[in-house]
Amino acid sequence: MRPHGSARLPGTAGRRRLRHPDTPTEDPTFRAWLTVKAVRDIASGVFILILVVGATPHLLGWFMLAATGIPVGDALIVRRSNGPATAVYGVHGATALVMLVISALLLAA
Repeated sequence: MRPHGSARLPGTAGRRRLRHPDTPTEDPTFRAWLTVKAVRDIASGVFILILVVGATPHLLGWFMLAATGIPVGDALIVRRSNGPATAVYGVHGATALVMLVISALLLAA
């Protein structure tokens, strides 16, 4: 099987195991989930790129506001799964906050 994400970079496999020692990296179901997540993330980026190129700041602001639900939902999932607080607040919460600020700025423009 082909490695996903940081596993392609030299020297990162050991670090990944240290951060998430119970991560089932060889599990085909887990790899499929990572692939689905990657497709979702790439598609979300393409949506934003299309809006940046062809839409007004106001429309982009509404889109970003709606998309803020993604990191909020991710934070809730990680929290409900008893995940690390650094992931809940430092990753997903911070992302949602930045997106909310950007949305406000775009809607005010």
